[in-house]
Amino acid sequence: MGVLGFLGFPGKGQSTRPKLVELRSAKWFILFTVSFAASTDIFMYGLIVPVTPTALERKVGLSKDQIQTWTSILLALYSAALLAFSPVIGYLADRAESRRWPLLLGLIALGAATALLCIGTNIGLWIAGRLFQGAAAAVVWTVGIALMVDTVGRDGLGQAIGYVSMSLSIGTMGGPLLGGVLYENGGYYSVFGLAFGLIGVDIFLRLVLIEKRHAARWIAPEVKPLAPIEEQDKENASMGATANSLALSNDPQPEASEEKPVARSPLRQAASLLSSYRLVVSLWGYFVIALVLTSFDSVLPIFVQETFGWEQTGQGLIFIALMVPHILDPITGFIIDRYPWTPRYLTAAGFLFVVPVATLLRLVKENTMHDKIVLCALLALLGCCIALVMTPIVTEVFNAVKEKEDRSPNIFGRGGAMALAFGLSNMGFAAGSLIGPFFAGFIRQSAGWGTMGWAMGLIAGVSAIPNLLFVGGWILRKPTAAGDQPESEGS
Repeated sequence: MGVLGFLGFPGKGQSTRPKLVELRSAKWFILFTVSFAASTDIFMYGLIVPVTPTALERKVGLSKDQIQTWTSILLALYSAALLAFSPVIGYLADRAESRRWPLLLGLIALGAATALLCIGTNIGLWIAGRLFQGAAAAVVWTVGIALMVDTVGRDGLGQAIGYVSMSLSIGTMGGPLLGGVLYENGGYYSVFGLAFGLIGVDIFLRLVLIEKRHAARWIAPEVKPLAPIEEQDKENASMGATANSLALSNDPQPEASEEKPVARSPLRQAASLLSSYRLVVSLWGYFVIALVLTSFDSVLPIFVQETFGWEQTGQGLIFIALMVPHILDPITGFIIDRYPWTPRYLTAAGFLFVVPVATLLRLVKENTMHDKIVLCALLALLGCCIALVMTPIVTEVFNAVKEKEDRSPNIFGRGGAMALAFGLSNMGFAAGSLIGPFFAGFIRQSAGWGTMGWAMGLIAGVSAIPNLLFVGGWILRKPTAAGDQPESEGS
């Protein structure tokens, strides 16, 4: 118990006060740990993006005409595992006593994935590694975000999610960037040296973290310890009398007595969540964001290699243009917190602006400085569009669940359904990640780079319509309180 007690693992028999409990349960530290975990996980996904084409040829022995196909398949396998594990892990996390244990199990899966890819000399090891990566991502993106929501609550949630979204975006783009640079200049194993180093830091942070609800017993609980016993007895008696009078009253209370039954099975809980059009629109938003990002993961390194003759360093550096705009994510979150009516307009504008930007990718055709500048500018504009969309979409998941719980208290039973809701939303992201590499890779192969661009823009443009209409509630319904827009009947 000594080590576990020092680290602060929750347990009924634990009475020893963990070291530095205030620091380890601080809001900023939990937010940093979740952001680092999310960034590390998605970083591992992207780290081998520029490495994959060359490694599949030189280490696995695939022919050149198989490289594009297997690059897309390996990216899609990650998404398939994320799709399968996200709802299961979300449901289990809501029922668990602590969210930290699932996070640590996710690290084991991530370490196994990295080891398999490091030693991968046949395609089977690469397939297994990508599947483990997807399982680890399901843990981080579901349990980690739910832990952050538990810690932050409603106030300041937008800005907190903005930091996590920024870390996700930086990890998504930073992985290909550093992977390409390290592979070309330091060799294959230097890439995985960085990977194992980040996993080590991640292990330390997740072990040190203490959830606020478990730290409450050691950190000045907000109770009335100085109240006289007589006053406590009077208060308890008064509460008991009130409860008895309500129970014996013949005058019905419609909203309290007609409370919906608790949805105990995971399928019933998932069905209840998906009856909210706000959550469905968020799920679709996740899907489109993932489709756009993973389309470039699959196609961009190969496109710049064939068009500009860039090797791994150039293939990695080009992702900077997509990465830099995501420093705006916390600013977007601040706007959402300050002006609660803005998410619908931010998401609709972000998706709508993707249309002209993605369509203009067809202008990049030749190995000229002009075309290189145009490509970087268009990728930066696409990054700005995703930065406008990401934070409001994640925040909307929380708001959709809270609205469900406010309308029908205890509908999801003990533990609620916040992690399950993020698990379902991650299924949308996983579906987009699953389709994106094939979508972009096959369209580019059969119809060209320009056609891939406008096809991507078309999907994003159509997505602007449901976001404008439904994010934050049905657009034509008047708010009942400041910043609140209730769902329409049946949602």
